[in-house]
Parts: sequence; structure tokens; C-alpha cells
Amino acid sequence: MKKKIAFVASDADEAQAAHEKLVSIYGNNLPSEADILVALGGDGFMLQTQHDFMNSGIPIYGMNKGTVGFLMNEYRTDNLHQRLATAVRSKIRPLVMRATDMDGQIHEAHAINEVSLLRQSYQAASLKITTDRKLRMEALVCDGVLVATPAGSTAYNLSAHGPILPLSAPLLALTPVSPFRPRRWRGALLPNTSEVLIEVNEPKKRPVNAVADHTEVKSVREVRIALDMDQVGTILFDADHSWDDRILAEQFQY
Repeated sequence: MKKKIAFVASDADEAQAAHEKLVSIYGNNLPSEADILVALGGDGFMLQTQHDFMNSGIPIYGMNKGTVGFLMNEYRTDNLHQRLATAVRSKIRPLVMRATDMDGQIHEAHAINEVSLLRQSYQAASLKITTDRKLRMEALVCDGVLVATPAGSTAYNLSAHGPILPLSAPLLALTPVSPFRPRRWRGALLPNTSEVLIEVNEPKKRPVNAVADHTEVKSVREVRIALDMDQVGTILFDADHSWDDRILAEQFQY
């Protein structure tokens, strides 16, 4: 039995044209009435769609009409029902960020890719890192630090020389951005049950912003980060080009 499909697309002209073409071939359903959501765009649009439909139970299958497309499948108009029927399902869970700003206000946001803390001025950041209530580092002097999920490990985390994680790995990547002291520290792999507390040393002299995917909090004093086990989304990949295949291919590039 063919699945009911709902097509959604980014605002890009190419994505909108693909949306019109696919709807003319397969028809369209409201997301609330669909079995599968097909997202047309790039990785940013896939993240936005996952945020919008988190905990809905609707699996999301992306087709690349953006720039990077690591989270997307190849765009083709043929045999879509067959591709969806044989697609590999993977569960993703977001991080929850609880950031306390200089006024003591707490801001909460979710991140499917990563939560990052970044210096706000010419002054390097100085960050105290605690995991599961155990102090790990008194002062990391750097441009910033991030905590990435497996889904986000190929994004900013990879650009900062962090490790690539299989989607099913029960791990989080803690990765520094341009570390100055200790210069040789390359980060850590943490169990995905960990809670990370990052406190800003000298927050007035060395101001730091916190970002959870698309949500930014200015001038934070401390940030708590943990995986939100109550939130879950489903992402679909073509059986012949699964997430694990992409991870292996990325690691053997040179």
C-alpha cells in the first residue's frame, strides 16, 4: 500500500520548482494526514523541518535542493514510493540548552546539530567545563566550544576538527573551537546520558554567546547541555546510501 506523502520545500527557487514537479506527479497531502513528509531543500531546511515535526511520529525523507545536503537524499522524480518503502529509518534526539545570561534569565532551546559557545569580542573566551558534576577543566582558553549530536557531528563539529559519529552511537562530541590553552586539547567523547555544564570565566571581560542550532543567547554566564530523551524525530535515508555509508565515505576522504 502506497504511503500518503506531504511535500514541503524551502523558499529557494530550485526547491519550489521541485515541489511543484513532485506534487504534479504524486499529489500532496496535509502533513497532519500524511504517513511520510518529503522535505525539499538543504541541510538547514531539514533541521528546520525536524524541529517543526519533532515528536509528531512522522518520518522525514529529504531530497537535496540546497547546497550541502549531507542529511538529504539525491533528488529524483522517479520511483519515489519504492524509495520510501525501502528507506532506512534512524531516530534522532535533540540537545536541550539551558543558558543563563548575565541578568540571571534562563533561556531554553533545542538543537538537533549542536550547542556552541562562542566568544563575543576580540578577547578569547575562558570556559570552565564540568560533566556530570565533576570538574574536568578549570579554564579552556579558546574561541569557543561545542557539544554535538551524531546528526550534527558532520556539521560545525567536523569543521572544528571534531570526530564524526555514527547516527546510532550513544555518544556526544565535546569539541573546542581554536583552543589556545591547553593548545593540544582536541576535545572528548561523552556518553549521551551526560550533562555538560560550561561556565564562563570573567564573563564581563570575556563575553560569550550561546547558540542552539538557530537560537542565539547573548552574554551568557553558564550553559547546561543534555540530550532530551523526551524528544524524538525520524529521518529516512535511501537503502543504498545510508547514514552509516556516508559516515564511512566522509572518513576516508583525503
